[in-house]
Amino acid sequence: MIGNISKTFKWFFKLESASGLILLFSAILALIISNSVYSNFYFNTLEKYLFIGFNQIGLKLSVLHWINDGLMAIFFFFVTLEIKREFLQGELSNAKQALLPIIAAVGGMVIPALVYISINYSDPDTLNGWAIPSATDIAFSLGVLSLLGKRVPLSLKVFLTALAIIDDLGAIVIIALFYSGDLSIKYLCLMFLAFIILLLINKFNIKKFFPYLLVGLLLWDFTHNSGIHATIAGVLLAMTIPHRNKDKDFSLLIKIEHSISPYVAFGIMPLFAFANAGVSLEGLSLSSMLDKVPLGIILGLFLGKQLGVFVFSYIAIKLKVAEMPSNSNWYNFYGVGILTGIGFTMSLFVGNLAFVENMQYMDGVKIGVLAGSLLSTLAGYFLILLTPNR
Repeated sequence: MIGNISKTFKWFFKLESASGLILLFSAILALIISNSVYSNFYFNTLEKYLFIGFNQIGLKLSVLHWINDGLMAIFFFFVTLEIKREFLQGELSNAKQALLPIIAAVGGMVIPALVYISINYSDPDTLNGWAIPSATDIAFSLGVLSLLGKRVPLSLKVFLTALAIIDDLGAIVIIALFYSGDLSIKYLCLMFLAFIILLLINKFNIKKFFPYLLVGLLLWDFTHNSGIHATIAGVLLAMTIPHRNKDKDFSLLIKIEHSISPYVAFGIMPLFAFANAGVSLEGLSLSSMLDKVPLGIILGLFLGKQLGVFVFSYIAIKLKVAEMPSNSNWYNFYGVGILTGIGFTMSLFVGNLAFVENMQYMDGVKIGVLAGSLLSTLAGYFLILLTPNR
């Protein structure tokens, strides 16, 4: 598996590892400020409305809304470029290499969701958060792995990255299918038309980004008004970006991916974390963490993730459907499975969508995501650190 690893993948891993540490700092800073004398300023700033446009043509949204709908559309655009490249040319292009992380990712999405549902099945309002513990934060989890250095074989880092990429794909599908609002036929038709235009631009083999960007901005506006979450526009746009047919051909996809990756990794994601991780810890107690929403998320991330990833992978390997990553053992493999419980960015994002009409649950979501991710970080890190390499 590891023999065919590309230079692009190595570059990608270094980028994600570093950005994970920046994410951690952003989350800690948000928690400190939101529990200081500046907490009102922090929350009031996020709630302020900002108009972007010219004269009367434009859009007025809250700062938090611009971050979660606007900047995160760029994040999903970037993620989809990664997914497309990996399936066309990278580690997921080989069916045998892709099979284990695909199976593991399915287990890592299904079991946490079932754990959350088992705790919240009696309450329709809180049940809507079932997908929150199903996500893995690729940057954060790879950042933790990078701290372990050579104790983790490169094959396991590849496995975790591939799993998290598939996880992101699952999150995109969930958002599109389950977290859309009231649909507008008019804007859905305009959105579909914009997507068709993008496909035609691709068909005519246009390799300049400006036409894609211009139509993509219209696509985002139509998607935002259609009732489907605006970030899906980033997904649709990325799907139409052309990739090279041969190794030596020019690839607009790779050029864009490399160009925007530092801004996504060190700008958009930390800003999202800073804007969404802030929560008042006043009155926080063990009993409040046992409320249905935080408890479902904590157990889903910490227990559901590791069990889903490990059990599904174990069965696949024992049945010889898939192969164990080279130079790894069951100890460090299980440790990596625990690290998939670091939901953070994606879990917070899904939480915002799940409870957009029940914001009273958002503090519980943040507490659950932060606690579940922290437990997964510590348990996964120390299991790998304290167990033999072989």
